[in-house]
Amino acid sequence: MVSTWPPKKKREPKDFDALCDASVHYSKEGWAGFSASAIRCASISACRLVGFKMTLAKLSIFVEADGFDREDGTPLVRIIGGDYRSVTHHVRTATGVVDIRSRPMWDEWEADVRIRFDADQFSLTDITNLLSRVGAQVGIGEGRPDSKSSAGMGWGMFRLSDAQDEARRAS
Repeated sequence: MVSTWPPKKKREPKDFDALCDASVHYSKEGWAGFSASAIRCASISACRLVGFKMTLAKLSIFVEADGFDREDGTPLVRIIGGDYRSVTHHVRTATGVVDIRSRPMWDEWEADVRIRFDADQFSLTDITNLLSRVGAQVGIGEGRPDSKSSAGMGWGMFRLSDAQDEARRAS
């Protein structure tokens, strides 16, 4: 007879759907969003692509929140779009242990991001260029190209809308 000491605790199976839903930022009003700081931090990171001083961006670029997380008050930007789907992947935790995590993924999404910035430091063209680079090169959220812990999976990319997009949305 083989025994282990100390005896292992029996773990309940993970409820991946519940874990996925728990990872969504829900506002106090009930809509889903992402942290407003994601756009701000990504804009600061994009400064290195164009030679802007990141320290100036940190003091000059801010994202206006559409609401606040109902659990912890995190400022949120509202996700406009359909429902998310749950995706499950193997991940490495901070200690290097492999685990399985489920996260929400929106295949189609939009957001109306409102930026407040110091016009003495950056022009509207500068801010537009930074946001365009965030969408095309930096990304936001898990799996983004500019992730500190990996080269990313190409997720969290976006493009700025143009007049044609706005006309389609209005019709």
